[in-house]
Amino acid sequence: MNARTPLRPAAVILNTAALWSAIAVAAAAWWPIYQDVRFIVVVAVATLVGSTIAILGAVFRWPSAIVAPTTVVAFALIGVPLAVPGQALSGVLPSLAGEVELFSAVALGWKQLLTITLPVGSYQSLLVPVLVLVLLSAVIALSIALRARRGDLAVIAPVMLFIVGLAFGARQAHWPVELALGLLVVSLLWLLWRRWYRRRQAVRAVDGSSAALGLRTILSAVLVMAIAGAAAVGAATALPPTQPREVLRSSIDQPFDPRDYPSPLAGFRQYLREATADEVMFTVSGLPEGARIRIATLDSYDGVVYAVGSDTVTSESGSFTRVPYVYDQSAVDGEQVSLDVQVGAYSGVWLPTVGKFESVEFEGDRAAALREAFYYNDTASTAAVIGGIEEGDGYHLDAVLPVEPGEQQLVSATAGSASVPQLGLVPTELATALERYTNGVDGQGARLLAAIDGLRSEGYISHGVGEGEPPSRSGHSADRITQLLTDQRMIGDAEQYAVTAAIMARQLGFPARVVFGFRPDDTGVVTGAMVTAWIEVNTAQYGWVTLDPTPPVREIPEEEPEEPSEVSRPQSVIQPPDEERDLTDNQTPVETTQDEQPAIEGWIVVLLAVVRALGWTLLALGIVAAPFVVIIAAKLRRRQLRRKARSPLAQISGGWHEFEDAVVDHGYALPRHATRSELALTVGGSRPLAVAEVADRAVFAPVEPDAAEAARLWASIDELTASLDEGKTRWQRLRARVSVRSLGGRRRVLRRGGVRR
Repeated sequence: MNARTPLRPAAVILNTAALWSAIAVAAAAWWPIYQDVRFIVVVAVATLVGSTIAILGAVFRWPSAIVAPTTVVAFALIGVPLAVPGQALSGVLPSLAGEVELFSAVALGWKQLLTITLPVGSYQSLLVPVLVLVLLSAVIALSIALRARRGDLAVIAPVMLFIVGLAFGARQAHWPVELALGLLVVSLLWLLWRRWYRRRQAVRAVDGSSAALGLRTILSAVLVMAIAGAAAVGAATALPPTQPREVLRSSIDQPFDPRDYPSPLAGFRQYLREATADEVMFTVSGLPEGARIRIATLDSYDGVVYAVGSDTVTSESGSFTRVPYVYDQSAVDGEQVSLDVQVGAYSGVWLPTVGKFESVEFEGDRAAALREAFYYNDTASTAAVIGGIEEGDGYHLDAVLPVEPGEQQLVSATAGSASVPQLGLVPTELATALERYTNGVDGQGARLLAAIDGLRSEGYISHGVGEGEPPSRSGHSADRITQLLTDQRMIGDAEQYAVTAAIMARQLGFPARVVFGFRPDDTGVVTGAMVTAWIEVNTAQYGWVTLDPTPPVREIPEEEPEEPSEVSRPQSVIQPPDEERDLTDNQTPVETTQDEQPAIEGWIVVLLAVVRALGWTLLALGIVAAPFVVIIAAKLRRRQLRRKARSPLAQISGGWHEFEDAVVDHGYALPRHATRSELALTVGGSRPLAVAEVADRAVFAPVEPDAAEAARLWASIDELTASLDEGKTRWQRLRARVSVRSLGGRRRVLRRGGVRR
């Protein structure tokens, strides 16, 4: 199967079948990326077309200068109908616009594939990357298998297809062990068949006979694969990875970074000013009663501003990706809603949404541009449009409103495990207020509700922008929260109360975040005065739950004079001097004990680290050495069976076979159907000839040999076997020990005078 060997139909068929099997397994690694039936069509057609080009090139001896342009022409003909179906004429013919998009996607589709939410289906031209890889894999691999001198290298192409699929896939691996083992089995069987085929062709070239595929070759290969596979599966099961899988999309810079934009919560008061309070931000139709409009979810607080994502801590809410066509929310239990939104005075990168987003369809002159610039983060349920939306834009939104538990159900709730960035700064006075609200309350959920009720009952609403309103400073920095909690009257608005409640929830152990948005009335007309903020806390029982800590609007009492109403804070009791000395004395042993502990813990940590490293090293060495250990064990078992055979004659025959196998493992090329004397001549020297004559005499003699004669022959065989290592390097001796040549291949028949023994 190279340039000098005639191309046989059986070789073409079996190589093609092996390639198709390998591509099928490798392409399965791409399924989580697309999850669409058109992906299957692309893989099947590309494999068929690529195989046809490779076979034609092998039959007609096309040079690479013909195979390469033929592949490009085939790609141009099938690419548009397969990978860019929206640009195909009548669904089957390529168009000029389709060709431009097709070849553009060859260069640009790879990055687009990494910056979009999975699965992508057949969205736009994102099928082009997999079409290119499968087509090239089929052409290159089959051409190498049928025409190259080293045709075994053909297995590299499907392996590369598999590796690229993993790299471009999701962080959550799908069938990693099954696919890896499947590709390993297919590749090894392909290589095994090719090895057997070469040997058969070589035998035919020498004597015109045919050699059957050795059963022991198959069994040994299967045994080695089974042991290696079992070791790999056992290691993956017993020692699963502790960190998320790192793929290309994990490290690529996303086109939309929310940290490049100011926090929407920082502009809370601008919606309430006289010039904007009555302006129509947007109109919404189809919104259920009581539902809120979400602008953005904020989970990162540095003591100055609550923002989307964090630049110092990895935050899932800061990662936005493109949504190809629809986001699967089938696992969300809630009410299906469809909204039509018409944008008015509102503008900005944050797209107003509700609930859990499923799909969006933009309308108007800018629809196509807005669709290309749309990004979404499902963790935060926040949508964004690069460049922003503006007056006159419109869109249709499908979403799911999750079912929310009542506050009474939250009494027994416990904190969830969602990941949010650490708080940058917590006001000291907040802990004092939280302790006052939750004093005597048991249970995480009950303490959370007590803190929310405390803010609602003590707080008053004032935006500080209207005539006659009490002063109320904007912002939600740590000093503003301190002022809210320490002023004689707790005065603020949803901006301050939401941030305070979120920090309190975090102090109680709940992952929490602030949501900025609007609360429309039943008219569907959303004005600036409807701006608000609330919090979401993550619970183990219900997931993310909405809570509104903003107090109801009520009359704010007059501020009492400072001097009569001044209340002194409780002062710390100063202990007498002698008690202070006693306290110091009592603490000394504790400090001494703590000083001694790190030395012991450090020693244990070092020991554990050494043991852990040694364990991983031994495990890796065990997995690598397992096939070789099995080979050596099989040879030792075979030797034992031969030496302990039932009769002295069988022991003598087995001893000679042991020497023959040692000769084969040391790399000697033996004539086919060689007699014992011919084998001895191949090895060289007088001792092998003498032992061969002894073995022949014992086997063909009319009298059965005795046990002593068998023992003497085995002693000679051991000396001859040891002599084969003379002059060999350590590496050559090791290769002989783990060689599988004597374990597989055709069975050798030693005969003398035509009588087989």
